[in-house]
Amino acid sequence: MVTKRLGMPVPAPLRRYEPGQPVLEGPALLGGAPQGRLVDSTADVLRSVDAEVSVAPGKHLREAARHAGVQTKAWSPDEDGDQRFAALVFDASGISDVGGLRELYSFFHPVIWRLQRSGRLLVLGTPPELSDSPAQAVAQRALEGFVRSAAKEVGKGSTANLLYLAPGAEPAAEATLRFFLSARSAYVSGQVVRIGQVETTAPDDWARPLANKVALVTGASRGIGESIAETLTRDGAHAVCLDVPAQGEDLAEVANRIEGSALQLDISAADAPARLAEHLRERHGGVDVVVHNAGVTRDKTLGRMKDEQWDMVLDINLASQLRINDALLGEEVLRPGGRIVGVSSVSGMAGNRGQVNYATSKAGVIGLVQAMAPLVASRPATINAVAPGFIETQMTAAMPLATREAGRRMNSLSQGGLPVDVAETVAWLASPGSAGVNGNVVRVCGQQLLGA
Repeated sequence: MVTKRLGMPVPAPLRRYEPGQPVLEGPALLGGAPQGRLVDSTADVLRSVDAEVSVAPGKHLREAARHAGVQTKAWSPDEDGDQRFAALVFDASGISDVGGLRELYSFFHPVIWRLQRSGRLLVLGTPPELSDSPAQAVAQRALEGFVRSAAKEVGKGSTANLLYLAPGAEPAAEATLRFFLSARSAYVSGQVVRIGQVETTAPDDWARPLANKVALVTGASRGIGESIAETLTRDGAHAVCLDVPAQGEDLAEVANRIEGSALQLDISAADAPARLAEHLRERHGGVDVVVHNAGVTRDKTLGRMKDEQWDMVLDINLASQLRINDALLGEEVLRPGGRIVGVSSVSGMAGNRGQVNYATSKAGVIGLVQAMAPLVASRPATINAVAPGFIETQMTAAMPLATREAGRRMNSLSQGGLPVDVAETVAWLASPGSAGVNGNVVRVCGQQLLGA
């Protein structure tokens, strides 16, 4: 009632993943510019998820779909009827100059209103830095502005995202395509993800891609950490749930419920990295997934902040991650094919009044990911981060009403996210099929309107 009287936007319910749910609940429309290299591999993924596929006008599209073994039907925007699509997918890799961007406009202009509720708009391109010419690099970089603007227009709980695939990265893209097409990415919009060329192996079971894997989740006794542990367990992993001894009772409850194991440890302690490495090696023979979720806030404006408030936040949120990574990598506790996922924040990108310590630590997490990506790739492994926006937790529930309602609606989806939205994004990054995703920072914020 209050938000309606204040004229705030009313959010559309989001379609979130439930076990057994298909990737797409409705048909997909596939388009692409001539000379694009991604239509057939994308059509192959759509075939593998049993999607009904229509193709936009264009002989090259029909031939690519047929080459991928996909049963399609031609569809034209001139057709009568009220056809709706669960996904609009466009291969923009063939756009080599500014004039070619008209292909993008021509595909989406007549059909964007046909995207159904909680639909998916997905554009695929070539990383500008890997383009063959400056003209192509300019055109491919322009895709970001298109997608981020479209994400603010689709409405109805729908999302829009951009995937840059390096040449030869097509086989490594399936896990990412599945994530962004599905309800697992309900609160991820306006994002740009880069996928590199690497060897990758598809999971035996896409419903349980982490079967027989060991996943460490710090700060797992409640909130986002609890949801991450639950989601990784759902996907087949054994979750080692870590938190401080003061949270021991809650931690044990979470670990017992998901049939994981609990580890009480203060990660800021000097001997914590060595103790953790020893525990993982002796009890589990190593670890496959490491999620650095533990974090604290000690909010004060800079002039009023005490030394201990600065030191605690920087040590727990950032320095401890560096120490733990060094121990797990240095002693080879992280197995080949391992995944490290940090939890940053949109505050680390945009800043936030009264959070200079927190924003500094979360920006540092982004720097950690970017600095370590080449190192871990050689093992081989990956390191990425998620950056949550306004997520409904105990902390946000304690905010004043006006602040809370404004925070919820300052994004393209006009609502706060849930802990499971962060967890689903972590699970995608942790998947064996995500080997090509390395050094990325993905916001889980519903496309926050300010600062990022």
